[in-house]
Amino acid sequence: MTELPSDAWPTAPIRTERLVLRASEARDRAAFIELFASPEVGTYTGGSRPRAELERAVPEVPGQRPGLFVVELDGSMVGMVTLDRRGAERPGHVRPDGGETELGYLFLPEAWGYGYAAEACTAALGWFAGALPDEPVVLCTQTANTRAMRLAAKLGFTEADRFEEWGAEQWFGVLATPPVTP
Repeated sequence: MTELPSDAWPTAPIRTERLVLRASEARDRAAFIELFASPEVGTYTGGSRPRAELERAVPEVPGQRPGLFVVELDGSMVGMVTLDRRGAERPGHVRPDGGETELGYLFLPEAWGYGYAAEACTAALGWFAGALPDEPVVLCTQTANTRAMRLAAKLGFTEADRFEEWGAEQWFGVLATPPVTP
């Protein structure tokens, strides 16, 4: 993966019709803890983590790294979108040496079902296509996660592979064409 240009991150906030994608701030800490402690969120991501462990481990300003967007609705964090390098040791690649950019996202359960994930992922992918236009983007999800499978198709990902990882069948898709940012 080509690294983000030094002037590309942190990016200025990205505004959509309903959301703001921005860098993490101290006020997001409680929402990060809630996200990773939620049994519903953890269903397809390896399980939730104990709240007490998260209270000790999560820094004052969590998620401060290139490629992580906090998704804000009406002034509060409702989720996050990530654009990270996919590890070469993992199955599923479009390049022989791996290292593609992988889209990930997590949203608090109360934000599910409103189209926020589609809106936020579309905005992040649009930004990324502008920053690194020739970089392939991949997405991996459990085939049992029907909501994530529908979102992958809606975003324009097409199936490239299926494999077993973390004790479940995984769907691996490649973004055909970056979506148009709303």
